[in-house]
Amino acid sequence: MAGVSPLPLGAVAPTFAYRDADGTARHTRELSGRPYLVYFYPRDDTPGCTAEACGFRDAFAEFTAAGLTVIGVSGDDEASHAKFRRKHALPFPLAADIDLATAKAYGVWGPKKFMGRTFDGIHRTSFLVDPTGRIAKVYARVKPETHAAEVLADAATLPSL
Repeated sequence: MAGVSPLPLGAVAPTFAYRDADGTARHTRELSGRPYLVYFYPRDDTPGCTAEACGFRDAFAEFTAAGLTVIGVSGDDEASHAKFRRKHALPFPLAADIDLATAKAYGVWGPKKFMGRTFDGIHRTSFLVDPTGRIAKVYARVKPETHAAEVLADAATLPSL
């Protein structure tokens, strides 16, 4: 991941506001004392992003049973997120990071290469946050199709408060 520096293990997870799946304004501070996953993805409704989101959707009952909140973050706006959620029946919130402040705070915004050209964008990276609000796991090389299972396995090892 040349050009970006994701937050390291043990760092305090930056807090941010988002809307839940019902459109209610929320903040990650409300998750204090509970684990959660912040997964950054480049763009709504693209092949890799859809596979990743649908993996979380398909395992949503397991995430809920584990007490783990899933929050997706991209630079798309709320209207795009609403359409993406409806189209794929996503039961978890997608945060609209239009100003990219959250992506930058987590260290996942920067230069990327795609089809021979370089441009700035969000790097597909996820952060498992423990109940104390610290980064317990960084997923910098995400395979969209298997990511949900990987996170569930790691979440089972998190300490509880």
